Amino acid sequence: MKNTNISNILKTIGPGILFAGAAIGGSHLIQSTRAGASYGFDLLSIVILINLFKYPFFEFSNRYTAATGESILQGYARLGKSTLWIFYIMNIFTSVINGAAVTLVTAGLCANLFGLTLPPATVSLIILAIVTIVLFVGRYAVLDSIMKIMIAVLAIATIITVFVALGIDTSGADRSQFAKPDLWSATGIAFLLALMGWMPAPIEISVWPSLWALERSKQTHYRPTLKEALLDFHIGYIGTTVIAIFFVGLGALVMFGSGEVFSNNSVIFSFQLVSLYTKTIGEWSRFIIAAIVFTTMLSTTLTVFDAYPRTLAGSLQLLSPKRFGKRTFLYHVWALFMVFAAFIIITGFTSGIKTLMDFATIIAFLAAPVFAIINYRVVTAPFMPVKYQPPKWLRILSWSGIIFLIAFSLVYIASILF
Repeated sequence: MKNTNISNILKTIGPGILFAGAAIGGSHLIQSTRAGASYGFDLLSIVILINLFKYPFFEFSNRYTAATGESILQGYARLGKSTLWIFYIMNIFTSVINGAAVTLVTAGLCANLFGLTLPPATVSLIILAIVTIVLFVGRYAVLDSIMKIMIAVLAIATIITVFVALGIDTSGADRSQFAKPDLWSATGIAFLLALMGWMPAPIEISVWPSLWALERSKQTHYRPTLKEALLDFHIGYIGTTVIAIFFVGLGALVMFGSGEVFSNNSVIFSFQLVSLYTKTIGEWSRFIIAAIVFTTMLSTTLTVFDAYPRTLAGSLQLLSPKRFGKRTFLYHVWALFMVFAAFIIITGFTSGIKTLMDFATIIAFLAAPVFAIINYRVVTAPFMPVKYQPPKWLRILSWSGIIFLIAFSLVYIASILF
């Protein structure tokens, strides 16, 4: 019996790890490190808090799929086409902005790794071409296996670097002239939203684990129980929260108070990011770390340009099943649209990697309450089996999270207007 349980768990695990990988390559690598570099450990509580408040809305996606055997997109459709239309339209905008952001970061890391002197937009175009070829040729599954290993190696390297940095004596460093940025200024509040927008990920990508879970079931010919599905989710979610803490520590221990700030130039930014590791564990590791970080971001970029088109194609098929019956055709159309739109956006942010990242993550935060409410409505709707609906404590946490997201959005808007 025990062997059967272990076998079933192994058949279930996968979507949660994929989710963790996407999160590490997005918010953690860039925004968490910047938080530590600018504010030390001051924002650590914010990182933990936003992971707690967003937890229910990612959990609901896994809960719904385990309970019903269908994707949460179908749950949106059951709420009414107006709900699915809201998700669909908002997802179009967030997909291209997020796609542009991860591409520009990947381009900077690529230029840093290979010593390219081409303009950021040109390197981004090369990255987008590679992404398009990989997704259209169908080699993503093979490459994804390699990427997951790279993400695991990066996480381990980050943990080791933080522990090594803890042992470095910085008592002789002169930090008397260093002043932390004002957290409650308009700029500080904007960074808070930018940090929380992708922490651990945009809420709309909660759809992705739902789709991955269905694919995993097809692959293993096994439909997991709710307990097994949530175990997979918790491995990924708790893991990504812990790694986020370590990335904050990396920035806080190595860069905070040094007088150095992250550049807005994508190539210089990438060099500084890799240097956080080499300053601690040695210059010998520069190429290795640069390759790992680049591969991690390439993985995230591939995931973004694969999952968003699948989500948009699936939504459109549910909105108009008679007219759009072939999801494969729609997938390719959306993938090409995202590539084209992302490149257009990048051309306007060629020297501003932090600017584009902050723009993308702030938009993600402002959109979060809408996606959160939709996910809550799905798992508490009459068509959701009662025994699978969230318990009272999770409902309370959900509404606390929704109130938090709305309140901080209003604070940000007020900081701009007044």
